[in-house]
Amino acid sequence: MKKIGLIMTTLALVAAFSLKANAAGVGFINYQKVQENYSFAIQAVKEVDAKGLELQQYMIDKEKQYKTLDTPLKKKNFEDSIAREYKAKEEAFMKLKMTKEEQIYNKIQAATKDVMVEQKLDAILSDRVIFVGGLDVTDLVIQKLKNGKY
Repeated sequence: MKKIGLIMTTLALVAAFSLKANAAGVGFINYQKVQENYSFAIQAVKEVDAKGLELQQYMIDKEKQYKTLDTPLKKKNFEDSIAREYKAKEEAFMKLKMTKEEQIYNKIQAATKDVMVEQKLDAILSDRVIFVGGLDVTDLVIQKLKNGKY
């Protein structure tokens, strides 16, 4: 009977240690910090900002042209024309912005997945979700992005 108890205790300890060894854990990432340190993201933000400034300058130029018009009919036709042009430019700007944001997100997510596998983690969450515990993988993701695969 003592041997069975000893065997059961030993098996329980082995099971507990193997479960602990297999439990990888949870990591967390500061997405904002990663984005601020990722050259692709920095360049994409600059490109989007430049397009936004172009759109603003377009409106300033058109406002100057509008002020030179002398008849209500010319002003109305000008307004209609500019409204269509501006809408098209604004849609192109928003599409560019969304595309760049998606590219940045996908590249950071791919690097984060690689870090998750390398660190043998079960999941990586946003740092806003973690209150206590977890492994901060922010710098590992930044380093992986800087190494250029993404």
